[in-house]
Order: sequence, then C-alpha cells, then structure tokens
Amino acid sequence: MRSLRILLPATVLIVTTAALLAVTRGQARTPVTLVVTGGTVVTEDAMRRVIPNGAVAINRDVIVAIDTAENIAAKFDGAETIDARGQVVLPGLINTHTHAAMTLFRGLGSDLALMDWLNQYIFPAEKKNVSPDFVRVGTRLAALEMIESGTTTFTDMYYFEDDVAEVTREAGLRGVLGESVIKFPVADAATPEEGLARAEAFIQKWKADALVTPAVAPHAPYTLEPETLKAVRALANKYDVPMLIHLSETQDEQKQIDARFHMTPTALLESLGVWTGKSVGAHGVWVDDKDMAILAKRGVGLSHNPESNMKLASGTAQILKWIKAGIHTGLGTDGAASNNDMDMFEAMRQAAFLHKLANMDPRAMPASQALDLATRGGADVLGMGTKIGSLEVGKQADIITVSMDGARQTPMFDAVSQLVYVTRGDDVRNTVVAGKVLMKDRQVTTLRRADVLRDARAMAERVRSSVK
Repeated sequence: MRSLRILLPATVLIVTTAALLAVTRGQARTPVTLVVTGGTVVTEDAMRRVIPNGAVAINRDVIVAIDTAENIAAKFDGAETIDARGQVVLPGLINTHTHAAMTLFRGLGSDLALMDWLNQYIFPAEKKNVSPDFVRVGTRLAALEMIESGTTTFTDMYYFEDDVAEVTREAGLRGVLGESVIKFPVADAATPEEGLARAEAFIQKWKADALVTPAVAPHAPYTLEPETLKAVRALANKYDVPMLIHLSETQDEQKQIDARFHMTPTALLESLGVWTGKSVGAHGVWVDDKDMAILAKRGVGLSHNPESNMKLASGTAQILKWIKAGIHTGLGTDGAASNNDMDMFEAMRQAAFLHKLANMDPRAMPASQALDLATRGGADVLGMGTKIGSLEVGKQADIITVSMDGARQTPMFDAVSQLVYVTRGDDVRNTVVAGKVLMKDRQVTTLRRADVLRDARAMAERVRSSVK
C-alpha cells in the first residue's frame, strides 16, 4: 500500500503535466461535431487504405481527419460519437440508377422480358396510379430502404421529381434527380414540351441545393424524337446539370434504332449532339466497341445494373471493356420493380459473380473492384468524384458502418472481401450523410419507419386493385 500511495500522486502529476503541456503547446483537442471510432476503416482513397481500429473525425458536413482511433482521440473532441467497434467503416454507397417511387411496383409482373413487362404491366399501372402522393409515398419507402442498407447517394429518373426532391431532403439523403421526358402522355406531362418545361422549373428550383442535384432525364432514344433529344441536351447545358438516359438496354432497342436510323443508339445520340455535356447512361448492355470509344471521348458515365439485367434477361454488359476504354463506371440497382430491392451490397456481389462467370475467370472482377464501382466509381459517373465516394480529408462526410459481429460475418480475414461477398444491407448499423446521422444503431432518425410502411402498404392496395 505504501508504494501505491507513492505512485498514485506521481501518475496524477504526470497526466496533469501532459495536459498542461498540450494546452501550452497549442495541442488541446479540437472540437468537432462527430467522431466515428473503433472500427476497421476502409477509405477507398487512392491508396485503398484499410485502418484497423481506425476513426474518422467530422466537423459539420466535412471529413477533417482519418487516423487510428488513438490518434483521433488525442486530437479531437467529438460532440457526438459513434462507437464502431466490431464494425467496418466505409464511404456511403452510391446508386447510379434507380426509380425510387417504383418501390410501390415491387414484384409487379415478374418473369417477363423488358418490353412485355413495360407494356403489359408498368406503363398501364403508372397511368392508373402515379400522382404526387404516390411518388412521395414510394420515394419515402425507397429512402427508408436506402438508409437502412447503406446507400447515401442515389440517381433517380421518374415523374413529379420535385416531390422526389422534397422527400430526399426530408430523409437527409443525397440525390441526383432527373425529371423524366417521354414522347407519350404521362402522369405529370401530356407532351414532351410540357415535360421539358416541368424539367426546367425543377432545375431552377433545386439548382443551388446542397443535397439535391437536379437533372433532366430523357427516357430513352426509342421513346423520344430526335428534336426532343436535342432540346433536352440544350436544357441540361443551359443550367450545367446532368442528363440521365436509358441506353442500349436490350437487343430490341438496338433493332428499333437501327431499323429507323441505321445506327446504334449511342451513335444516334452522338449524331444529334446529345453527348456534348454532363451525361449518365443506364445499362449499356449492348454498346459495341465503337460506341465505347464515343462514350469515353465524351466523358459519359455508365451505370451497370447487373440484377435488373439478369432478371429481365437483357444480357451481360461488358463493363470490363468499358473500364479498359476509360469510361467512368458505377453500379445501380434499377427500380425495385425490376430488381426487386435497392440493396447495393447485393448489386456488388452479383456484379462480381456475373463477370467472373461471364469471363470464366475468378479474377475477372475482384472484390476490391466491385467495391470501387459502388463507391468512388459511382461518384465519378456522377461527376462528383472530388466530393464523395471515398473517405478523405475535405470530402463530404457520407459514411456508413457495417456490423461484423454476426455468425454470417464470422470470421473476418479481409474487410473488403467480407463487404462484397458476405455483407447484406441489413448489416449496416449507422448511416451518415453530410455529417448528419440518418441512422444510429439501426434506428432511422429522419423518417418514422412505422408511418412509412403503413402508407406504402395502403398505396400498394390501390395498385393491386388497379391491375386486377
């Protein structure tokens, strides 16, 4: 006891002196708004760093430091802390193509080819059901699903996109949201001209928003006339916003465009000047080598949607060729009506498996590449690579944590492999966008889960009645 009494004051004196020295040397801990600490940090930066027992310090909406948990604790004092022990910390996932409100058509008309599915089920169901209320309810359901499964940024193409934007802000997600333009009458526009006018008003309203990037979304080359496609490009360039379009999804599309214009959809859009600005093409299953050269030259980003393409038997996109050609490539879920979920972990796993099988080579798409597609690759597709897609100082604080405590996640030898080949969306524990915690320990903070599900079920009954 005598020695203990001697040591205790000395220990206290040492700690106090160290603290005083830190203050006098300007080393007092810097206050920040949030610290995520104790997990295995997968940065997805240029060095693809993996930091065991790492931490991320966030101030307001920006990442200010990434280091070991010990070093972050020594330098920063978080007003809020997320304990990520037993978890992997990584950038939020980026869904480069979906139709959020179509969650309300989940499972409608399964096991059909694309054109049959659209013409027999989706277009008729949309005609009877789509309204601002439908879009809000469906988007809110999609937002809940995305928050719970680790998607922090999504790219949307649909109708009443202003309502999509309002729900996106309410949920706290980041969205690149495209108001659709199509040649036949739809829920929010009787003509393409009316669709263009609605798109312009939408862009004007949301152009300066921190989370919502407005866009214009011509449906596809086969559902629009050349003059409308030119007008869409002019509108997007006028406001320097992205243009989102379905591209070469099926062989039927290729045949339709070839029969009418004697060229591929990509070549047609090139001849019309449609690629001369920010552009994202979805699917690209049937683009050929000449198409790829055009897309790479024009800086067009492509969204690979493996689950939807497989379910609709549209074909296998040659994304390894896209990447080799220099095309920015990301992953998408497509709408839940044709997928049938919005789980980007599933999209990663299916992409990796599909391309291993298609190339008869287990090395064709390693786990690291699949994760790249869902994070930094998606950011590049959207022209947001300097802002999101990796955990780096100065980037937006879009972060998720994934639990590795369950039986299915045990053991873990390689964090990246575990994320791609084992993890599911419901393994996500925390979701943060722009420094705001949208879900903490599986509890969504920005949406009332029970209300979202109640409203979605009620709306689904209306859909069910309408398609009998």
